[in-house]
Amino acid sequence: MTMTSLLPSAGDGNCYYILTEDCAYGSKYFQAGNMCFCSERSYLRNFSDDRPPACFLKVIMLDDSSTVTINIEILQPVREETAVFLLAVSSHNERLNYFLERLSLEAALRAVPGQKVMVEVDRQHFPGIIRYIGSIYKNSSAVLSPFFFGVELQGEGENRGRSDGSYHGTEYFKCKRNCGIFLPFSRVQFTPVQDDDYVKQKPKPDTEEGVPVKVGDAVSFYVDEVLTKGIAMAVYREGTQWFVKVCPEEEGTTDIFREIPMDSVVKESLQSLFSPFKSDVGLGHPSQMKREISESGEECESGNSSLEVNSMVQITLDKGNQVSGIIRWLGYLPQIKHKMAGVELDEDKGVTAGEWLGKYYFHCAPKRGLFVKLQSCQPDVRFQCSRNSDLSLVDYRGQDVLPQAPDSFPPLRNEAAVRVLRGRMKGIQGHCNSCYMDAALFSLFSCTSALDSMLFKPFPLCDRNVQSILRDEIVNPLRKTGFVRARSVMHLREQLTEKGQCSSFTNAEKDPEEFLNLIMHQILGIEPLLKLQSEGQKEQDCYCYQIFMDKQEDLVVPDVQQLVEHSFLSSDLKLVEIPSCFIIQMPRFGKEYKMFSKIIPSLELDITDLLLDSPRECCVCGDVATLECSECFKDKVFAATGLKQFCSSCSRQVHSHYRRKTHKPTRLHVPEEFHSRSPRGSQQVPREKMELFAVLCIETSHYVSFVKYGPENEHWMFFDSMADRHGDENGFNIPTVTLCPEVAKYLDLPLAVLALEQPRDMDGVAKRLFCDAYMYMYQSKKMALYK
Repeated sequence: MTMTSLLPSAGDGNCYYILTEDCAYGSKYFQAGNMCFCSERSYLRNFSDDRPPACFLKVIMLDDSSTVTINIEILQPVREETAVFLLAVSSHNERLNYFLERLSLEAALRAVPGQKVMVEVDRQHFPGIIRYIGSIYKNSSAVLSPFFFGVELQGEGENRGRSDGSYHGTEYFKCKRNCGIFLPFSRVQFTPVQDDDYVKQKPKPDTEEGVPVKVGDAVSFYVDEVLTKGIAMAVYREGTQWFVKVCPEEEGTTDIFREIPMDSVVKESLQSLFSPFKSDVGLGHPSQMKREISESGEECESGNSSLEVNSMVQITLDKGNQVSGIIRWLGYLPQIKHKMAGVELDEDKGVTAGEWLGKYYFHCAPKRGLFVKLQSCQPDVRFQCSRNSDLSLVDYRGQDVLPQAPDSFPPLRNEAAVRVLRGRMKGIQGHCNSCYMDAALFSLFSCTSALDSMLFKPFPLCDRNVQSILRDEIVNPLRKTGFVRARSVMHLREQLTEKGQCSSFTNAEKDPEEFLNLIMHQILGIEPLLKLQSEGQKEQDCYCYQIFMDKQEDLVVPDVQQLVEHSFLSSDLKLVEIPSCFIIQMPRFGKEYKMFSKIIPSLELDITDLLLDSPRECCVCGDVATLECSECFKDKVFAATGLKQFCSSCSRQVHSHYRRKTHKPTRLHVPEEFHSRSPRGSQQVPREKMELFAVLCIETSHYVSFVKYGPENEHWMFFDSMADRHGDENGFNIPTVTLCPEVAKYLDLPLAVLALEQPRDMDGVAKRLFCDAYMYMYQSKKMALYK
């Protein structure tokens, strides 16, 4: 990217950008999709012609107003009129997707009041009319205010709104009560405005003479002198020539399309085209009967009355190929007499993103949507746990009907954990990229109660449905029977997709911290696990702590204690209070590159010296420390771990050495009760330590976890939600929990010996723990009693 490409049009007061990749800066972590800005004057000052080309740009983040320096390679310029619409999309991932996709964004820019639209409300789509476009935060002091669409709902959408056109006491338009709603452009489907510019780009729908083929028409064309039939998926113009994007009959419902000039395409009869299809894929039979769209429908076809929205199904396509997915919509499509199902597939084998003939009936990723007759859908056998089924795993079949769960089951420890959890078909069953969630849930709830408050506490923002699913369908069955079905986790993933405003939680790869931040912060609204403070700055709240540090030559095989201390020191951070749960992400550069080939788990994490305004111990004499020296921390004369703080007399002695005379110790705040001391050394400074209870590991994008189930070093178990598989495409994953006492052998090795251990020679799964660690989880049982 060139410098000039980063600069918007002249005259703008600020230059706005969107991050196209994740970015770490100090203790902060910004997801791709975050937006930022710098003043035009600042930009010109940094990239003037008489300076060498710069690789970084200092910007201000729009989310939290923090100033950061970012590599220009991951910045894309955004015009201010575009930025206001993007800023209204709260999900960073979704925001970036819309920026890259452009079509919806450009439609939003062209939209005008009075235009008819379809809007998404509670995962259903209703007609409406745009009445207002602009900011709804009139008193905001923000640099840029997001623009929303004020829509008056029509027809079936009446009384589905949230207001009468007012927001927080300010009237933006007038309509009936509960018929108005304010939405970001991502929840609005724009119908074209019939103006001159639009007519030049696209023909009117009724102009048969000008454009003989429309979307949804059956067509035929020649390929290598062979007559081929298909369905028109799109009609567009390039220059003066019209083209038709066709899904050929021989490709069925795959993602292979052909783009054919309009004059080489002949319109066909739909019935003659799709009669050979065995799957009854919803590409349409002609019929004079026209039905209005029905969300529920009274008819029940082919005995599939049990199928409903969110049912998991399998569909056999035209050549016997089978696909699976989730029903997202049920009802009737124009000119099709059969009841239809809109299905979101597990793989990119569909033909749509939930659109049928220009109208969206549900939303999913491109090439994941498919419309089929409801009678063509069969319940997904992978999730049918009937005792009469032909699945050969007795342990799996036995879980088809769970007993009525009581309010709570305690976490499993010692022999109980081994008895309930160990074995095949134990733990949480993985399905469709769920390993990040499976490993995180197993780690947090199988053998500890550190975060059990998530299951019961009525938080102010708490979503009771998500909380009950987490408690009754996942945690309680895990602790009682040792097994959680993939269907239960999918139920949670569906709720996260809806509540998190992100359409990919049911099928896409995610990271554990993305899941944890969503469920803890946005959905359950629990109090942040960590409160951090930097010198002279206000408190920062977070749920997971990402370690950031420069490569340390002297840290060849570090332990977690060393990494945390180095990170806190380099970022000048302190813990405001003792956390009940401390979730720590290891230093990495992406999923592939690890900063250290091995990391030693610290079974105890001593946070005494990381606490703000807490009594500290002189590292020389053991008396109460009054001074801290960051430069002494790096001095190899002292111990490898522990921040270096001294009492006044020891500090004078230590810094009398010529190598340390230039050090500048900082004064510590000593609590009032420690000012008046008994004779030297008679009052010991208390140590605050946290216990390691789980480690999440990653290798080639697959997450597994190690959980400590007892007090001894040998008491470790290894969990993999997709350790094995029964059957092929139509089979299911077999989660497995195994004991791994071999870990203790390596925990007891001297550091020099462990550094020389070759990962391929390590026993059992120990290599995964030491070489693939992604996230460490610590608990303070003392603080958990109060939180």
